[in-house]
Amino acid sequence: MAASSASSTSASAPPVETEYAAPALDKGLDILELLSATNGALSQAQIASGVGRSVSQIFRVLSTLERRGYVHRDHQSGLYILSLRLFDLAHRHDPLRGLLQASAGPMRALANAAEQSCSLSVEEAGLSRVVAQVESPGDFGFRVRVGALFSLDDSATGEVLRAFRSSDPDTLEPALRSVREAGHVERGDDLHAGVIDIVFPVLRADGTAVAALTVPYVATRASVLGTDAVLRLARHAASQISGSVFPAPTP
Repeated sequence: MAASSASSTSASAPPVETEYAAPALDKGLDILELLSATNGALSQAQIASGVGRSVSQIFRVLSTLERRGYVHRDHQSGLYILSLRLFDLAHRHDPLRGLLQASAGPMRALANAAEQSCSLSVEEAGLSRVVAQVESPGDFGFRVRVGALFSLDDSATGEVLRAFRSSDPDTLEPALRSVREAGHVERGDDLHAGVIDIVFPVLRADGTAVAALTVPYVATRASVLGTDAVLRLARHAASQISGSVFPAPTP
């Protein structure tokens, strides 16, 4: 079966205020993003200019970031650089945990609406590993074991993971480029007759796949939906997961 088998610098003007705006937090994030995109250290005046604010507007926020260990100020030059605090926080967080949390709701909704099982797989050491599985609520369905490993070369899920491995589609072989252009795979399972694998990528902001969402569609007289409808549901679920794990920045 299938394997069901940059931060950018801140704007030159202060962010638009909304009902739920947190101006101090915006300033802090602006400063962190600016420093992360800068080679070398910056003075307080350079930081203020870089985030489109006055020195007085950022003074307290910058002092707080320094006190909390997110930035380091050289006491001789007065210049600021990022500390390793963000690196430390990033390595305390298990990225798979966030992916599983974000996928649980959309996958359950997909399984309930389609009355088909679905699974989530990630690439691991040249294979695809099933990291999540939701069984069909109906009487019929196809399931795989969480933790199971499948070939990337001989599965629909593997095709999707390979097609969206690179952010440059021109580097792909023709078959994978076709998958990339279609945005998904829908084909009969290589190992199980009667199963149609419907697979969509869960995409990062750069268009590469962090995971693949697979529906091993089993057609029976009791099936409530055809493959076209399930394909639409699977596309929506994959998009929801992507949006939760990698939310688009807002002004």
